[in-house]
Amino acid sequence: MDAEKKAQIQAHARGLATLLYEETDPEQVKTLAGIEAAVRGHLLEHVSPEIGGFFIATSSGTTSGRKRSLDSILGQLQVSEKQAQILEVKAYTRWSPYLEQCCLLVSANQSYERAAEDIEVLTGVKVSHSTQQRLVHRQTFELPQVEEPVEEMSVDGGKVRLRTPQGQPSEWRDYKAVNLHECRVAAFFQDNESLVNWVNGQPLSKPLTCLGDGHDGIWNIYAQVGTAAQRREILDWYHLVENLGKVGGSQQRLNEVEACLWQGNVEGAIAQFEDWQHERVSIFIAYLNRHRERIVNYGYYQAEGISVGSGAIESTVKQIGRRIKISGAQWDKDNVPQVLKHRCAYLNGQFSK
Repeated sequence: MDAEKKAQIQAHARGLATLLYEETDPEQVKTLAGIEAAVRGHLLEHVSPEIGGFFIATSSGTTSGRKRSLDSILGQLQVSEKQAQILEVKAYTRWSPYLEQCCLLVSANQSYERAAEDIEVLTGVKVSHSTQQRLVHRQTFELPQVEEPVEEMSVDGGKVRLRTPQGQPSEWRDYKAVNLHECRVAAFFQDNESLVNWVNGQPLSKPLTCLGDGHDGIWNIYAQVGTAAQRREILDWYHLVENLGKVGGSQQRLNEVEACLWQGNVEGAIAQFEDWQHERVSIFIAYLNRHRERIVNYGYYQAEGISVGSGAIESTVKQIGRRIKISGAQWDKDNVPQVLKHRCAYLNGQFSK
């Protein structure tokens, strides 16, 4: 912008400021916070709708068609049918695309009631809690597509509380979350098929490191990902050590077993228990044999920069839980998939673009 245009804008701005100041409650301008609120209110009511309307008409090149009102971060705008088509405004909506995006960003982190309060503070625009909820459930959250080859992934389960009739105990149900390391995350409610299809639709590296804990359900999912020759299945080291700790007994023996397992030496680990017969030992040895092919040389893999723990997916489940497990939260079963998609879209940065 050249100096002449800047000077014109400053002159017009001072003229507007003079007019608006005269219409401001004297009590409101006694503090900077009051001035900020007053100026924003004037801008939303009198100034930015006019500027926005000019931009809309000039950019679209038309004013034809029946007009409708849109609430936006510029205040209330009038948009014609033709303008809405050209400027990619959804049909029948009362909310501008950017205001809607702001609402989705905020409500992905907290309750709809709190989102309504925060949106008003942040933008000066009122969007009720019921509208916040409707905005979420009318979205089509597309699952992300990864461009770079996926080298590592992890899968784990989380819990969501379903709404039940008053007086009946709560019901907790499982969902599955997947983290394509350093790429994207997703979550699926009682829909493992969609999870597998989404993962297989990504560019998968050869080999593809698949990390998981000892639950059979996780490995049943991995069995459908890529090919057997492509997958490098690794039992989460920290889960392995946690199960070792349940055996108890001599700390020296446990340290020796852990040292063997760190090198992927399953036989050496089992040999440490030859002189001790116990039910806990039998359970642990059965666990080792069940996952024998997934117990790798952890020390070598870690040195090569390959993940040996499923911390990434555990973090993902915790981050999803921060939204779906907020105090008192209960969800209609049919709404759970959309709520999970909403939260994951936020975690993937979809609303910050």
